[in-house]
Amino acid sequence: MSDPISSPAPDSIPSEVPEQLQSKDVEAIAELGDLYKQLTTEIGKVIIGQEEVVERLAISIFSRGHSLLMGVPGLAKTLLVSTLAETMSLSFSRIQFTPDLMPMDITGTDILQDSGIGGKREFEFVKGPVFANIVLADEINRAPAKTQAALLEAMQERRVTVVGKTFELDKPFFVLATQNPVEQEGTYPLPEAQLDRFMFLIEVGYPSHAEEVRIARETTGGAAKAVNHVLTGEKLMEFQDLVRRVPVPDHLYDFTVRLVRKTRPTEESAPAWLRNLVAWGAGPRAVQYIILGAKTRAALKGSYMVRMEDIEEVAKPVLVHRVLTNFAAESEGMTSLSVVERLIEETREK
Repeated sequence: MSDPISSPAPDSIPSEVPEQLQSKDVEAIAELGDLYKQLTTEIGKVIIGQEEVVERLAISIFSRGHSLLMGVPGLAKTLLVSTLAETMSLSFSRIQFTPDLMPMDITGTDILQDSGIGGKREFEFVKGPVFANIVLADEINRAPAKTQAALLEAMQERRVTVVGKTFELDKPFFVLATQNPVEQEGTYPLPEAQLDRFMFLIEVGYPSHAEEVRIARETTGGAAKAVNHVLTGEKLMEFQDLVRRVPVPDHLYDFTVRLVRKTRPTEESAPAWLRNLVAWGAGPRAVQYIILGAKTRAALKGSYMVRMEDIEEVAKPVLVHRVLTNFAAESEGMTSLSVVERLIEETREK
């Protein structure tokens, strides 16, 4: 995993408040910055290292987006998600995806129950584990496409339909899924339509030597450290509305659109080297997620306006699973991430 994203130097944060922001929004951004520091401090009591992963998860959640965590077993992905839910006072449920998991095991189903009146029986809907604020879809690629699709409506519409009836999900609602990149036997690759529902693909890497020493020392002793609640669901939704009001300079809108369009091999603006390496590029949803993620990152860092740094940092986890490389790229050792990083550098220079 790359080095954690460091906080920008004070002089890199715009000191002037844009005219678009009201005074109450300025105060709210300051409050959000303080809460974010508290949030990372509380998570740091349980999770050692992984600062970049924590930041990207926070950006995803404050942007009202879902994330896919990619990493080998044993890197505390499940613990990280459950700890995040605890710090935010949100309900949490974990779904272990397996080949025999059925859609109704996720959404819930009608069960015949005694009504208690004259021995009559009637159907009653019993909610499934998707009815929680944070849903962890553990090893999501272990279940077949039919079961994976049960999450599609929930992720996009924040509701589920069962036996012709529609049920609204709890708010706020997030799906944080995990996937093992190594063991692929007996798995079902996520279709592009479902991958596109995830705002970020977050790579969870191994800890450093010093971090692993801390893990060995601090997790093999006494009781686990208690985590304090720093944010409620209602306050979280207020901040989700706030970040959307953070202004973006026009040249960054243009930069983002040019960057995303270059990922498409059929576009005239796509560089020649990319056309033979990429089978499919990112769609308009990538533009939306980059802008929204950049707004959120700026607010978390205490900035009143989106900067180029914000765009570039969120562009990588937004685009990496939307740029599909082909066999030619694999033979040349080019990954989706290396393609995205090269595109960002070339687009910035023009």
